[in-house]
Amino acid sequence: MSERNEAGAGRPVLLRGGTVLPMEGVRTVLEDTDVLVTGDRIAEVGPGLRAPDDALVIDATGGIVLPGMIDTHRHMWQTALRGYGADWTLTQYFVWFYLDHGKLFRPQDVHAGNVLAAIEALDAGVTTVVDWSHGLRTVEHADAAVDALRSVPGRYVLAYGNIQQPPAEWASAPEFRDFVRRRITGDDLLGFQLAFDVLGDPAFPEKAAFEVARELGVPVSTHAGVWGATSDEGIRLMHEHGFMTPETIYVHAASLSADSYHRIAATGGSVSVSTESEQSAGQGYPPTWALRAHGIPVSLSMDTSVWWSGDLFSAMRATLGADRSREHLEAHAEGGTVTHAGLRADQVVEWATRGGARALGRDDLGVVAAGKKADLVLIKNDRSPVSFPVLNPFGHVVFQAQRGDVHTVLVNGRVVKHEHELVGIDLAAARRQVEDTVAYLRADMGEEAWRQGMNPDIPETKILDNPYTYTDYRSDATHRL
Repeated sequence: MSERNEAGAGRPVLLRGGTVLPMEGVRTVLEDTDVLVTGDRIAEVGPGLRAPDDALVIDATGGIVLPGMIDTHRHMWQTALRGYGADWTLTQYFVWFYLDHGKLFRPQDVHAGNVLAAIEALDAGVTTVVDWSHGLRTVEHADAAVDALRSVPGRYVLAYGNIQQPPAEWASAPEFRDFVRRRITGDDLLGFQLAFDVLGDPAFPEKAAFEVARELGVPVSTHAGVWGATSDEGIRLMHEHGFMTPETIYVHAASLSADSYHRIAATGGSVSVSTESEQSAGQGYPPTWALRAHGIPVSLSMDTSVWWSGDLFSAMRATLGADRSREHLEAHAEGGTVTHAGLRADQVVEWATRGGARALGRDDLGVVAAGKKADLVLIKNDRSPVSFPVLNPFGHVVFQAQRGDVHTVLVNGRVVKHEHELVGIDLAAARRQVEDTVAYLRADMGEEAWRQGMNPDIPETKILDNPYTYTDYRSDATHRL
């Protein structure tokens, strides 16, 4: 049996001699440090640890060991349509999924998307994903979603939603309660949330869904501060009815007022920032600058592969760039210059790891320390010229690394990727499922609608009149026009 095949066999694992980012203190870096895993926990962290006789020893020299990354908002069911909506606006996304074609998805299509999303998350070192699953228009779809998550060895939170029905209706339905009883059993690898939005109707029709969440003892995740869709009014209604809690995750929160940010901060909630999404779709400017100003905890997410990348390296890089860009623009508008960046690389690495753990109420995740869950990532690629030198490990993770540099991934102590290859994953079967979904949707929609959906009309643009007209040019340096 090869070392790669043995990697998933449940043996102790020793990551030897890496640069460890424990995420327990500000900018803490442990050089030439070992991490020993036994069972589902980190047993020891330190230099020169003794390897148990049956341990799989992985040479982490020249690499970076960090906690498994945590994505707090990903519409996994849409992954079978990877890249389809690359040129969409948020309006086109809403029309396609909410009004026209989201209802076409069968349970097996949700299953296909979830399997592929789960696999691509592990491949990129994302060990925990909140499946913001708002395509569950029947419990059969929900069962398919859970079956898919159970089939891939990662850690997940099913955020149950249904965009085809008001949340008060589906959350109060007997079949939904039966689903929760059957499938949400307290398994450490499968958490549960309710996922729905508050649209700002003064009658607050979402109240019944919040009451169900409270009765079940589970958090609510909601798209808040999405320009033209969810606003300050939704935050006000949640707050005045007592449904803003420390467990609530507000996704995007990109177009809210200071009053709403104060309400979120005062009630202890957190915000899941999807910078690629906010930049491209138009929910509002990525709000990390405002969240930092109000002291609101942050986690990161990638939203949907219909548009964007499925990894948190891109999320970290985009987030740091967006925050700094705004900081520079504001300074320039006042005739000033930024001399010290407010947001640092270690902070976005923290948001991608421990920030996600805090949002999910999991203090056993997001940290490399003895006694914590063994969800770990080794970034190392000896075949890449970008792998050295590693001078600033946090900066290297954010600006230099990518999914191809993920050497080893552990979830709950199990090696699920080793030497850059997934362990025990049937990628061919996932491909067949996705191909079936794509063929079905394409046939059901018809070729014209399929192509139109992928290629929305390009708005007309006007070239500005140019007052400078060059009618003659010669390279002769002495020539003057």
